[in-house]
Amino acid sequence: MSGLSDRFGVVLEEASGTVLEGGPIVVAISGGLDSAVLLHLFRFGVSTEHLDIHAAHFDHRMRGGSRADADWVQGLCAAWEIPLTREVAWTHLDSEESARNARYAFLESVRRAVGADVVATAHHADDQAETVLFRVVRGTGGAGLAGMAAYREPGLWRPLLDFWRDDIQGYARSVGLGWREDPTNTDDRYARNAIRNAILPELEARVASQARRSLVRLASLAQEQESAWSSLLPGFLDTLSVDERETSTSFDFEAMSRLHPGVRGRIVRELARRLGTALSAERTRSAVEFCSSARSGRGVQLGGGLTLRRDLNRLALTLETGRVDDRQLLIADARPGSGTVILGGREFVVVWELRDTVEPEPGQFALPAPRFPLTVRARQAGDRIRLGHGTTRLKKLLLDARVPEPDRGQQPLLVDGSGAVLWVPGIAQAAPGGQALPEQPVLHIGITDADAE
Repeated sequence: MSGLSDRFGVVLEEASGTVLEGGPIVVAISGGLDSAVLLHLFRFGVSTEHLDIHAAHFDHRMRGGSRADADWVQGLCAAWEIPLTREVAWTHLDSEESARNARYAFLESVRRAVGADVVATAHHADDQAETVLFRVVRGTGGAGLAGMAAYREPGLWRPLLDFWRDDIQGYARSVGLGWREDPTNTDDRYARNAIRNAILPELEARVASQARRSLVRLASLAQEQESAWSSLLPGFLDTLSVDERETSTSFDFEAMSRLHPGVRGRIVRELARRLGTALSAERTRSAVEFCSSARSGRGVQLGGGLTLRRDLNRLALTLETGRVDDRQLLIADARPGSGTVILGGREFVVVWELRDTVEPEPGQFALPAPRFPLTVRARQAGDRIRLGHGTTRLKKLLLDARVPEPDRGQQPLLVDGSGAVLWVPGIAQAAPGGQALPEQPVLHIGITDADAE
């Protein structure tokens, strides 16, 4: 299967200088066929000897045997001399969506910690076909038909997106590569499995023999159209005199009302997205109508704390970020204890104690030489966290981690006595500061959702 390895080399060459800028590459590995092949290609493929590879594995804890998969991945990386970061979900994940969000948040935190250009995942052409079909039956728009992009900001890369599952499987057999089988992949109660195992094979057997390839071609055509729209967007925004700020965006009412309703909808969705809110089709229609007929002084709620209002000849999208009834938690010293914190109406249980080890339990944070008092609270304006490559605004970190805007006020932070953010559970840890002295106990802290207890 040198052909697949050669093709992968072409993908790397095309990505050099754009997606890849010479830094490390984080490779996401579950232990399954696709990700095992991806890691093998990076480690042993043609023209990959110079690459700085770092593997990352996230245990969702959604099924029995997941710990064994993580241990297998660790053994594989040790044998291949590839550094590995592994993490266990810090709270119970009860849906595919929550698992996906937690996984991507973890992968992004690893990318930042090692200073990597990208996180490479093993999504391939069959995954693309399944994604497009899944979105079609749910009534997606043009952007949804585009499926998965080969690259997505801030650093997610899918280098196998043009490769088919049969090619990947053939490569694994040709090099004698083993992998872990996830038993849930055969459970058709999950929508993705039903599409993969039943619906698409039936479509190809009874309706269109090339259904998968047609769906991938549809995604490619939709991507071209989305790229065309993106190229036109700056010109539209210029005609609207758009003024963007941290929590609000304003633009010209008359200029907006003259645009085609479809264009108005695209613009409103994009401006809302920049404020961290995804508008539904129904909310978009409300905004489009408002943009052409609203009287000055009137407003409409668009969900997620977002309001569209007209004042004279300006329309303004404003995001409400205030929190009510928050209750912070103060940890005054190293004496063991526990307590609760309420953030945006959501309650968390906090437990802390001294231990002799610097290795935390899954879902906990180990803190040598803490600067008291410590505080568990929600994000505040101006908060930043120091990662391996420098400091990052908490607002950007949560946006990159795909935490929905309504949930950001419910995300707990651990802050030390100097005001430095140390830990964003499930998302990021600050770069190490203090070091534990010999025989000095280390403070271990756990933060869990009270509803998951």
